Amino acid sequence: MTNASPKLILRALAGETLPTPPIWMMRQAGRYLPEYRATRAQAGDFLSLCYNSELAAEVTLQPIRRYGFDAAILFADILLLPQALGADLWFETGEGPRLSTITTMAGVQALKPREAIHDTLGPIYETVRILARELPRETTLIGFAGAPWTVATYMIAGRGSKDQGAAHALKAADRATFSALIDVITEATIDYLSAQVQAGAEVVKLFDSWAGSLKGQDFQDFAVKPAARIIRAVKAKHPGLPVIAFPREAGAGYVGFAQATEADCVAVDNSVSPEWAAAQVQPSGCVQGNLSPTHMVTGGQELIDATRRVVEAFRGGPHIFNLGHGITPDASPDNVARMVDAVRAG
Repeated sequence: MTNASPKLILRALAGETLPTPPIWMMRQAGRYLPEYRATRAQAGDFLSLCYNSELAAEVTLQPIRRYGFDAAILFADILLLPQALGADLWFETGEGPRLSTITTMAGVQALKPREAIHDTLGPIYETVRILARELPRETTLIGFAGAPWTVATYMIAGRGSKDQGAAHALKAADRATFSALIDVITEATIDYLSAQVQAGAEVVKLFDSWAGSLKGQDFQDFAVKPAARIIRAVKAKHPGLPVIAFPREAGAGYVGFAQATEADCVAVDNSVSPEWAAAQVQPSGCVQGNLSPTHMVTGGQELIDATRRVVEAFRGGPHIFNLGHGITPDASPDNVARMVDAVRAG
């Protein structure tokens, strides 16, 4: 299969096996870069940076200038959507996000209607429009949102947690309220992603960071089915739009995820080996991944060897090179350059 587009990521997403995989990196605009830290200081705080369209576009462009990645991903945060739905959102320095909690049907019903989200999210769409104008012609622009389960875990607990215990407890005790919250997030996410595409995003990605804690039927009900609803609805509004799905730490749940959701690409984390993912997931289409982010910290020959191993494992099918999760603030910018060189050296 070939694609007339000169953009390598769009060709991979259309199912083409390329001699050198296109490359980008989750959280590529981030604290490991000195230029990002300077711009964030200029913005004042993280949320101010997200909502300042000019500065958010600037930090999105920084890793493209430095490394020439094949894609830029919109700089935003998955928790802007709950804020747009009416949840209170703030960030505690050194501790991460905090939200007002929703644990009752009354709380779900008090959220704003889906069409109201654009009042808050307008600056995000403006960031997309700026990027669509300013990115190099060969660079693909990726929009994104959090998947409903992951977003719900934050809305229920009011913060991130290692075991998503509050969300699992509500799911067990009051499945009707939990399901209603998932539905609200799902519908709003369709509108949010669609607006990003209208503003100029060429690909969208759905991040289900906590998918791995859903087991059995819950994985089907709250990871697979909402993703399928979102992807089908956004594709219906925007025919031909490629979608990347990332049900992180899904393990065996990666197998068949593309067919069940109509995703064009499944991103895999580094808890599975590239050889396993190539054998089990790649026959269904494009795979994105899956170098461990720790190599961006430790570097050395191990980084080169591990990078080549990922490239070699996925060489037989469509592949987008990426990390298995976001780059960490303690990573070395020089190690990122070494990784990019290793991928592109073949």
